[in-house]
Amino acid sequence: MRPMRAVFTRQGHIFTTGFTRMSQRELGLWDPNNFEEPMALQEMDTSNGVLLPFYDPDSGIVYLCGKGDSSIRYFEITDEPPFVHYLNTFSSKEPQRGMGFMPKRGLDVSKCEIARFYKLHERKCEPIIMTVPRKSDLFQDDLYPDTPGPEPALEADEWLAGQDADPILISLRDGYVPPKSRELRVTKRNILDVRPPASPRRSQSASDASFSQQQQQQTLETLLEEMKSLRERVQAQEERITALENMLCEFVDGTD
Repeated sequence: MRPMRAVFTRQGHIFTTGFTRMSQRELGLWDPNNFEEPMALQEMDTSNGVLLPFYDPDSGIVYLCGKGDSSIRYFEITDEPPFVHYLNTFSSKEPQRGMGFMPKRGLDVSKCEIARFYKLHERKCEPIIMTVPRKSDLFQDDLYPDTPGPEPALEADEWLAGQDADPILISLRDGYVPPKSRELRVTKRNILDVRPPASPRRSQSASDASFSQQQQQQTLETLLEEMKSLRERVQAQEERITALENMLCEFVDGTD
């Protein structure tokens, strides 16, 4: 099995990267309700490195970074056929050993920065910045729609209870301002309050243990009684031997 990667798009589709039977790298777009036919399928090249997809839901752009490659290809995913549109390729001289992706709220909006990668070399980490050239110094609303912030929409207990909620969006108009650190609520539960019902196997093992203890007690009492009986029998034999010895001495003295 060759390695594969998959990400969900904002339209609810699944974008995948993988390999064909001829070991060619390919990308695909799938409808979760119908996996028989892909919405889009493109063959890339014959390299062995797995393609790592980094998806930006705000702009609908997916960046493909191949491990061992020296380029970054990026595509736009839309609702219109052919759904996956090639945009451009960023090329460099040295191959990448790995790649990291900065969240949208960490970008510099004053420079119209839309993506920032951290390319891992053998002995260094190189930032790669992608920008959209604009003549105006004003905030670009089309480049920076409201984006998911760091605040969770639900607490863990709420999510476990089955609740669902959309992400809490923040505006990048004035740049990202980290919120005040909120108090971390930790609810400690006593595991003894909610005891699982005893399984039949556990109750049976408990009864078996109780029966085993009773049997051991009975065996011990039997052994003690046998030891007492043997001790009495040995004592009686010793008394008889002493009496016989005394009779033998009297008989010898009378003979003399």
